[in-house]
Amino acid sequence: MEVRLLLRTALAVTLLASLSLAQQESHNECLSRNAKSCGECIQVGSRCAWCTMSNFTGVGESNSARCDYAENLKERRCDERHVESPRGEVRVLRNTPVSDQGTKLPPENITQLAPQHVRLTLRAGQPQKFNLTFKRAADYPVDLYYLMDLSYSMNDDLENVKKLGTELQQRMKEITSEFRIGFGSFVDKTVMPYISTTPKKMRKPCSTGPDEVCTEPFSYRNVLPLTNNGSQFNELVSQQKISGNLDSPEGGFDAMMQAAVCVNEIKWRNVTRLLVFSTDAGFHFAGDGKLGGIVLPNDGNCHLDPQGVYYTKSNYYDYPSVAHLIQKLSENNIQPIFAVTKDFYSVYQELSNLIPKSAVGELSNTSSNIIQLIIEAYKALSSEVILEHTKPPGGVAVSYTSHCKDGSVQTGDDGNKCSNIQIGDEVTFSIEVAATGCPNDGKETQIQLRSLGFNEKVLVSLRFVCECECHSTGIANSADCNHGNGTLECGACRCNEGRIGRLCECSTDEVNSEDIWASCKRDNSSAVVCSGRGDCVCGECVCNKRDNANELVSGPLCECDNFSCDRSSGVMCGGHGKCECGKCVCESNFTGNACDCPTSKKACQASNGQECNGRGQCVCGDCKCNDSKYQGATCEVCPTCPGACDEHKDCVQCKVFKKGPKAAVCEERCRTLNVVSMAQLKQPGELDSLMHCKAKDEDDCWFFFTFTLDKLGSPLVEVQEKRECPTEPNILAIIAGVVAGIVLIGLALLLIWKLLMTIHDRREFAKFEKEKANAKWDSGENPIYRSAVTTVVNPKYEGK
Repeated sequence: MEVRLLLRTALAVTLLASLSLAQQESHNECLSRNAKSCGECIQVGSRCAWCTMSNFTGVGESNSARCDYAENLKERRCDERHVESPRGEVRVLRNTPVSDQGTKLPPENITQLAPQHVRLTLRAGQPQKFNLTFKRAADYPVDLYYLMDLSYSMNDDLENVKKLGTELQQRMKEITSEFRIGFGSFVDKTVMPYISTTPKKMRKPCSTGPDEVCTEPFSYRNVLPLTNNGSQFNELVSQQKISGNLDSPEGGFDAMMQAAVCVNEIKWRNVTRLLVFSTDAGFHFAGDGKLGGIVLPNDGNCHLDPQGVYYTKSNYYDYPSVAHLIQKLSENNIQPIFAVTKDFYSVYQELSNLIPKSAVGELSNTSSNIIQLIIEAYKALSSEVILEHTKPPGGVAVSYTSHCKDGSVQTGDDGNKCSNIQIGDEVTFSIEVAATGCPNDGKETQIQLRSLGFNEKVLVSLRFVCECECHSTGIANSADCNHGNGTLECGACRCNEGRIGRLCECSTDEVNSEDIWASCKRDNSSAVVCSGRGDCVCGECVCNKRDNANELVSGPLCECDNFSCDRSSGVMCGGHGKCECGKCVCESNFTGNACDCPTSKKACQASNGQECNGRGQCVCGDCKCNDSKYQGATCEVCPTCPGACDEHKDCVQCKVFKKGPKAAVCEERCRTLNVVSMAQLKQPGELDSLMHCKAKDEDDCWFFFTFTLDKLGSPLVEVQEKRECPTEPNILAIIAGVVAGIVLIGLALLLIWKLLMTIHDRREFAKFEKEKANAKWDSGENPIYRSAVTTVVNPKYEGK
């Protein structure tokens, strides 16, 4: 039993392995893509390799057979030295270590990102990884440009900003010794409907308040480029005056765009760049300019006047879109801080969510909390590291995995971020770059990685493996390519113009299709040429020859043969037909896949002339009974039908036990019945169609037998040797038992009577005792009794 179980297990494992292998072969991407050269092959998948052996393929076999998994090529007897499968690599070209915190360095010499230059060699499907380290430096320089809304509603805020320069400079010195501050202001475009263009309103745009505190409206003004002189900031801001406009949204996006792209005019350094945007209103964006007749989209360029003060193209270009503004802020490494009032906090919070490395803070009604707001926003921005990269060429994908200081590992959309980075903290990012196909036509290109808000960049050079090394050693006009009709390259022929075929043996004038293999494949889709049993020669299949001359492969695609038909009893087509194209063509009196079924039904005719006795169907010359209880060649025998036991019990009784009504004529009447005597009968579950019988003889004994059919369909009776007879009664024991029973019953009755009498007497005695205790006797004298004593009382006696 254990051996059988082991065999079944081994068979199941083998079957599963075969199915797995077959499934793997059916999904072989290397073969399915029909690569015609080594370069095409290695672009199909990372596991695909090319065999460069000159005699690897047979006559008429496609060169695409050279492209397969490396292990498969070796199994197909391609020498390992001729298996071409180039690999990608990572090479670090410049790696200046990140700066030590204890070393005071000029801004241009501070290193926070390492390495600085990496070269990746990419093969399709083989991602390359390298690690990027970021270490936050101490005392890193900061440039802060304060951009303020000077519409009339910001009048009280301006008073607090006028003394912002020196106070903010003192606070920022706690963070960095290299701090510069600048100031710019904005209102809106100077056309209707944003402002009133009447001369009076242009001169006096404020509807309330004294006229002398209100200046003419403007779009954007660069009041003070970045400087380390806080007193100068206070002085120039103190000279600013409020202006006015008509609608609530302001032209802040115009101002932000100019402040971001006018790098030289604002005097931005390659350090941390902060742009504080202070307002109490919303913003105009792309499309709003059409209300004022401005239809040209914003070009994202600097348009300040020669003095670098006023925006000159405000009424010429539309407002920038949100996406355009985000792009320019990112390109110029500027981190915006939105300082807005409570009413518009939610609006700018949504805007901040769209801009990486941005912050939003709630400004008090008078901007009195602006310094604390800026300090908190700077700390939040500088403690977060977000990596980004320039757009790679098509077919190249870049992904990140961050290893932050708390031990957390993040992938996907958050893989390029780490938060809560303090000065001196070091984090690592794993960068994975993958390519598909041959990006950028195989030309070397570059992408840049950087951390938002910091000026450093990492240069990543990309080289693409689009050809094999053997490509450069090809032999032009090689004699191996049909007398010089092609270049022998990587073991295969690259045909000259006008020639096709594995060895360039075919002319395009002779072959209708440029793909000569298409006509040698089924439905032009199968990767198997000529059904795997022939060679494709100039678009026609030449079928293989068999060792046995009588076995032939034929057909336009070598899809037919005369030796793979079904067999019956080890004989092809049962010896009653011939094999044509993989199928049996049977003789007239036989049918079936293997011609093993006679068409005649004579063998199924029962003794009553009916087919299968009317209880079955004749299938392939044999009766298939409709009910399993019917057996025999023609369904005439029913061993389990009622009456079978009674029919055979007399013969069983006479042949085995020499008794019964047929004892005298047993040899004559029961001669044909096959009766076998045995010690123990088979159980019902051990044999199909086995009927168990039992009968009682004249001795009142039970005998048991079974009835079934043997292998030849003849009745077979098996009889249990030992009958089951009732035992004779023991008279003495019966009498003794009866007497003992009577005596015991009498004694039991006496005991019961004695017990009942005792209980009765005790109850009567208890009743007597109770009545005796409760009896009450009269203690008076006899009424007829007279006492002999007479007492006389003297009336004069006073008791003295």
